[in-house]
Amino acid sequence: MEKNRFEITFLLLVIAQILTCNYFHFSYYVTLSILPLLVLCLPLRTGMVGSLLIAAAVGLAVDLLADGVAGLNAAALIPVAFVRRGVIGAVFGSGVFARDEDISIRKHGRPKFALAIVLVQALFLLVYIALDGAWTRPLWFNALRFAASLLAGEAVSLLLAGLLVPDDRKK
Repeated sequence: MEKNRFEITFLLLVIAQILTCNYFHFSYYVTLSILPLLVLCLPLRTGMVGSLLIAAAVGLAVDLLADGVAGLNAAALIPVAFVRRGVIGAVFGSGVFARDEDISIRKHGRPKFALAIVLVQALFLLVYIALDGAWTRPLWFNALRFAASLLAGEAVSLLLAGLLVPDDRKK
């Protein structure tokens, strides 16, 4: 039952991301994405290949149904999936893998969770902004876009993390 709950919540958050991309354009300076959070919070039993495939599929779905630039979200999300286990190990400790437990805000604390989100958001945004015409815009614009997008993505992701990784989720 809990596995189905995660999958349904995951799917609803992907749909929310698609709707956000289609209908809520905050500014040219803010690229709001919760996709890095979704990949970060995949169950630990999801291996590297599974994470990469999920990241590619979700990224392409958002690209095709929302952004219009095929491959942009997918290209930015695949590196997040690639470093996911490393970020989890570095931020939450290798004991998470030894105990085979999923990450949780209550167990690991909001500061650690916020740090993990910042790391995956930053990687996602670096790739996304670089591929989204960064070479045609001034450095100050890209830096401002990165900072504003990182702050917005961190805030929204931290709020939504409790929905995706509730404390009572079982394996």
